[in-house]
Amino acid sequence: MLNTTLCYLERGEQYLMLHRVKKKNDLNHDKWIGVGGKFLEGETPEECVLREAKEETGLTLENWRYRGLVTFLSDTWEGEYMHLFTADRWTGEQIVCNEGDLQWIGKRELRKMPLWRGDHIFLDLLESDAPFFSLKLRYEGEALVEAALNGKPLKI
Repeated sequence: MLNTTLCYLERGEQYLMLHRVKKKNDLNHDKWIGVGGKFLEGETPEECVLREAKEETGLTLENWRYRGLVTFLSDTWEGEYMHLFTADRWTGEQIVCNEGDLQWIGKRELRKMPLWRGDHIFLDLLESDAPFFSLKLRYEGEALVEAALNGKPLKI
């Protein structure tokens, strides 16, 4: 199982989103996601999210919060433990990302963009300020076939 991070930078009622359109063979191709990526050897979740945010946005996170762990299972892709963060303060100047196009998107408008179905579940948890959570999402292809929050099945 891979270990990755995903961070939603918040500015009022907006998130800084990455429209994944630049990488070949990208499982997130054409989806809108937060910023993040794979752990390097020996990295903690916090070290990874700080490095990935800097690499993808040019911004240095100054205030971030570890919000939950999302376990992705798939019949197509390698399984993944995604460590989910939000951040509301940073320094630096935003850069052009080589993995996609960065854009500030209103939280309400985001729900109309191409997202993974399970992303709606954890975005709801983030926006309701849920306590630290464990979310299981199992996909067959791009179809979400199972979801469980803190070990309890969710209706999908």
